[in-house]
Amino acid sequence: MVFGRKHKKVVPFRTAGELDAMTAAGAVVGRALVAVRNAAKPGVSTLELDEVAEQVIREAGAIPSFKGYHGFPGSICSSVNDRVVHGIPSTEDVLAEGDLVSIDCGAILDGWHGDSAWTFGVGSLIEADRLLSEATKMSMEAGIAAMVAGNRLTDVSHAIELGTRAAEAEHGRAYGIVDGYGGHAIGREMHMDPFLPNEGKPGKGPTLVVGSVLAIEPMLTLGTTETKTLEDDWTVVTTDGSRAAHWEHTVAVTEDGPRILTLRPE
Repeated sequence: MVFGRKHKKVVPFRTAGELDAMTAAGAVVGRALVAVRNAAKPGVSTLELDEVAEQVIREAGAIPSFKGYHGFPGSICSSVNDRVVHGIPSTEDVLAEGDLVSIDCGAILDGWHGDSAWTFGVGSLIEADRLLSEATKMSMEAGIAAMVAGNRLTDVSHAIELGTRAAEAEHGRAYGIVDGYGGHAIGREMHMDPFLPNEGKPGKGPTLVVGSVLAIEPMLTLGTTETKTLEDDWTVVTTDGSRAAHWEHTVAVTEDGPRILTLRPE
């Protein structure tokens, strides 16, 4: 027994059984997201998409984790075009051909949270918007790959940033990494410490151990890194009106590598 040695600070971790429980919650979120995407047609309102998600979540015996969260009225965040995150579903927000739609969704099942987001087009997208969504997904996947035991928190941040830079090189254009927003630890609460930035120097922050869980969620734009919040106190938009994309998975560290807990049905 060694006295006087500080316990190494680690990213919150779960047992194997708890990760299975979180995977069950994540699967509900995945099904809800697929149902929303299938329903997202020209002329459909974002409130109708919200109703689709809530029905899937409740039919699974789960609870929409966003609904009522700090007063948020929806089961999804529906952020269209220049809206980055936290868009409120509305009857007045009607989808049109070519819209770039980011849907963020969460569910609680047996006390455990799942949280995931993706961006897709209504009908066909122009090339710049399609590549923006692809770049954001690439950034997320780079972050997921860094979810290995022994890494530090900002190793994941740095990996996300490098994923963005790789996408920029591949696409031959610059992307804005949205300032001030990022991922988070998650478990029996949706938002837990530590906060996960989407860029930064590696080698800092708490250590990842087997069972550590983070929601990894890059947000990229076709222009600025700066945002503002609208008068509804929720909806975050780009200050220059450029389009934005948002991808997110809840991911655990395992002995066999990263495990995505929010898989979507094919």
